Amino acid sequence: MRPGRRPLIAGNWKMHTSYEEALALARGCVERIPASLAVDVAIHPPFIWLVPVSKVLEGSAIALGAQNCAAREDGPLTGEVSAHMLAPFCRYVIVGHSERRLLLHEDDAAIAAKLRLVFDHGMTPILCVGEQLAQREAGQAGEVVTQQLRAALDGLTPDRLARLVIAYEPVWAIGTGVPATPADAEAMAQLIRAVVAELGTDGAALRVLYGGSVNATNAAGFLAMPAIDGALVGGASLDVEQFSAIVQAAEALYQQAADQATMEA
Repeated sequence: MRPGRRPLIAGNWKMHTSYEEALALARGCVERIPASLAVDVAIHPPFIWLVPVSKVLEGSAIALGAQNCAAREDGPLTGEVSAHMLAPFCRYVIVGHSERRLLLHEDDAAIAAKLRLVFDHGMTPILCVGEQLAQREAGQAGEVVTQQLRAALDGLTPDRLARLVIAYEPVWAIGTGVPATPADAEAMAQLIRAVVAELGTDGAALRVLYGGSVNATNAAGFLAMPAIDGALVGGASLDVEQFSAIVQAAEALYQQAADQATMEA
């Protein structure tokens, strides 16, 4: 985490919560997470709760995000939700999560189309990339992530690349309770910055998150890494105490980095 790149802590609720639970969780986040000068915070409820949760978040420092969007602007796509439908409510949209790549067979073309539609409607995409365990064990992790990045980002203008958020989520760490090491996550974050720089923007200005079994206990280890600017949090985002603790850790580490930079200037 470095001064000048505003950290982001994003909570992905996935397919969890009832209506009452969603409202209670959102209220708890508002109560426990005060307005911050240093950290951006977003929560990503299921589609059906976006509108009621947006009302809970009004006037707070917490942004609303969606977990996905359709790969087309509109049309006869039963059950899909388009980016333009999300835009009045959401600041962020998760694109290319591994659960959708693997379980719902989303390909590179669909992910690239979604990314562009999110930008077209003034929102910020959080692009997820990451390798499977067999690919890491075969020494292919960097190759896999590079291919995912190039397929999604090829042709994007520098101004859009600069606004992008990328979340490195090794597939083998998501929901398993076995996260990557901070050193492994840092190395991949540096690779991501290098690839984006090759595509035409300053990789040093990009916000890169880590995701995959992040919780209140291990978050600080990832957030202390120089190339990592936040976290995409899964299960721990369903617990107000844990999620707020992760936000507080990000705030403290960012302030420490800013103070250190001031002393060295």
